[in-house]
Amino acid sequence: MLFGLFKPRTAPPPPPAPVSAPRERADALLKRLDWTVIRRLDGLLQGDFRSLMRGSGLDLADLREYQHHDDVRHIDWNVTARLQQPHVRVFTEDREMAAWFLLDLSPSVDFGSGPQRKSTVLRDAVAVLARLITRHGNRVGALLYGSRGQPVVDAVLPARGGRAHVLRLIHLIQPPPAPAAAPQGGASHSHGTRLADLLTAAARTVRQRATVFVVSDFISEPGWEQPLGELARRHDVVAVRLLDPLELELPDLGLIPIRDAETSEQLLVDTHDAGFRQRFARIAAQREAQLRESLSRAGVDTLELSTNDDLADAVLRFVDLRQRRSRLGRGAQRMAGQHLSPAGTPQGARS
Repeated sequence: MLFGLFKPRTAPPPPPAPVSAPRERADALLKRLDWTVIRRLDGLLQGDFRSLMRGSGLDLADLREYQHHDDVRHIDWNVTARLQQPHVRVFTEDREMAAWFLLDLSPSVDFGSGPQRKSTVLRDAVAVLARLITRHGNRVGALLYGSRGQPVVDAVLPARGGRAHVLRLIHLIQPPPAPAAAPQGGASHSHGTRLADLLTAAARTVRQRATVFVVSDFISEPGWEQPLGELARRHDVVAVRLLDPLELELPDLGLIPIRDAETSEQLLVDTHDAGFRQRFARIAAQREAQLRESLSRAGVDTLELSTNDDLADAVLRFVDLRQRRSRLGRGAQRMAGQHLSPAGTPQGARS
């Protein structure tokens, strides 16, 4: 059983949101993020468009040695056969392309040990990224999983541009009103999250190459690793991983009731027991290592967002990571250029 799914049963419900039109709520949220986050990123990201969005075009720009996680469809077999070393073609990037958000809105995402829940971090991160992307003239679309309380892909937003489209996306991921009275017994979900269903649906929906943001806490039934790797072979995939500090280490709170957010299973745990807290931390650390290994093996970049993170700082860390990887790629291209011309002929070779 994954302890990361649990949250205190006795936690008070969030205060009711003021009654307002959904569009007005989305507009107010976007204005707040424009002022608090996006304005901080302006100027810092002006020259970093290619670090946030990777495109692919039809014009051959260069050839370089094959690197791990390169698309095998871009291998130039003639050059590979001549040099006895795999080489791939590098194409001119298109500046206009689409970004897709695969959003895990399952119950485990609606958790937070502090003032913010993971679902709040998800909403703000998607709003900021979508706003940054559409301001560059690109389009954004989304697939929503579990937004209506059932473990299925229940909404698809086609890829379009413009601020109004971002507002529609924010409206779709706003949490629904809480029911007047929730049953104390029984599970509202007979199954846990199946992230593989969301990834498989995305493979059918997103046909043209795009940047795909998989936004989830990755608390899921097994089997999502292979669909994620298959998606990454066709698209530029970024795993936006949501987490809360309480999922990694339990404080000493004494005897507390906790509930599984996805199955509604309830039990009492004694967090005063140091041995229990140590076992919890050890299991959480093992899960962390397995998750990071799975994401690395799938060949995706990872942006980790904690409920106590500053969103602007996290985006800047992510852009810096992609910048460094881009510089490494350009360095490999220059090294390859010392041996190959764009046509694939070894420089200095005899005719």
